Amino acid sequence: MKLFFASVFAILVVLSITAWQIQPNTEVKGKTSLLWVSDDNPARRDQITLFNKMYPEYNMTLDPSNTGMEKVIVQSLAGAGPDVFDCYNGFQLTAFVKSGIAWDVTDELTKRGVNIKKDVWPAIQPLIFLDGRAYGMGTNVSVDCMWLNKDIFAAAGVPLPRGPWTWDQFVPLAQKLTRRDANGRIIQYGALIDMSANWLQFVMQWGGNLYSEDGTRCVLNTPEAIQGLQYMHDLIYKYHVTPSPVEEQAATSGGWGSGTITFFSAGKGAMALGGRWWLCTLRQSTNKLSLGVCEAPHGTYRIFRGYGKSTLINKNSPNRQKALDFLLYETSQQYNELINHQADGLGPIIKDSYTDKFLHDKEFPEEDCNAVWRESMQYAVPEQVSPFVNGQAASRILTKQIDLIKNNQKSVPDALHTAQDQINEEITKTIARDPSLRARYEALMRKGGAR
Repeated sequence: MKLFFASVFAILVVLSITAWQIQPNTEVKGKTSLLWVSDDNPARRDQITLFNKMYPEYNMTLDPSNTGMEKVIVQSLAGAGPDVFDCYNGFQLTAFVKSGIAWDVTDELTKRGVNIKKDVWPAIQPLIFLDGRAYGMGTNVSVDCMWLNKDIFAAAGVPLPRGPWTWDQFVPLAQKLTRRDANGRIIQYGALIDMSANWLQFVMQWGGNLYSEDGTRCVLNTPEAIQGLQYMHDLIYKYHVTPSPVEEQAATSGGWGSGTITFFSAGKGAMALGGRWWLCTLRQSTNKLSLGVCEAPHGTYRIFRGYGKSTLINKNSPNRQKALDFLLYETSQQYNELINHQADGLGPIIKDSYTDKFLHDKEFPEEDCNAVWRESMQYAVPEQVSPFVNGQAASRILTKQIDLIKNNQKSVPDALHTAQDQINEEITKTIARDPSLRARYEALMRKGGAR
């Protein structure tokens, strides 16, 4: 078995180096070439252009073809990795650090006067810090609010909602805005809410947690978590204000398109739960909507899931010192104003969202609800991560069980019970394989464990 994995790793290294070697030559005479592995969002082009303009000694280019965590690790260990790369969650940060490819930039950033804990949105900091050390800088950050189709509200003679408000207040409004045809088929939903993307927010809002405080156990099967996810399930199957997977499929075959953003853009929902980054698509839509935004409803607790990504530096890059300038760029007012203007979430630096320029973008004067996004960010809580489990394995388990709930094929208590048991089995396997993690786990257990 060890020989098999060693062979697979060797093949990946060879393929990665080959792919790297056949990339087009991006060198520009007199400039240092820097490579950024990130997604292929069109917004990246302007972000790179601005960096190259502010730092003319560099020629930064984008590599969107190697964004997988495993690819980044393998290529970087083989000496063929990028200079900087994106990190999307706490599990990835742990993997990048443990593999030895993420450069500890704590001291380097401190020398340059960067105070991440003070200046950067708290929701993105778990993608930067591990065990008190900084390994990157925030790229962008987001929180989900409730998008509003103003035309649908106006046609129904219903005033636009304003936060803070609860899900109990949301339901009767969504029911009023749900429309059916003569055959009883829903042709317009009160709201479009993707359970796969938003289930954890419901769990958190009712006081549930994914892991214990110390990360030693999955604690998803609690009355609080069950109540929150059951409420989300009820929005589909009890209150019928948001579509089920079957209804989504029927809608797609009927010509809606696919995906929550597309459905909302097509005018098939009065409201939709999503992030400011939706504007990257909605601004380009041929079906121009009159958009409003309000704070998302909450349950027992007024909190929202915060998410985003960070940028890390490849420890093995020969340009790692120079790549620090890209992290400094991400702290600049120019970069943060660009992110805010592009609506690629919010910029990582808090103060740059507290400007009149953010509130009133002259290029998009109709977008008059920007204050809602930054106010909701104050209640954003990052996703929990356990250092004792492979995040991808946990994600596969959770995705399967949430899909069963979403398709009404399994009850919420049964699904969460299964997910908790299987993730805890993964924790047991992980600490059995890793002596350093086992020592850390046992030390926490001696202190009380599973708080």
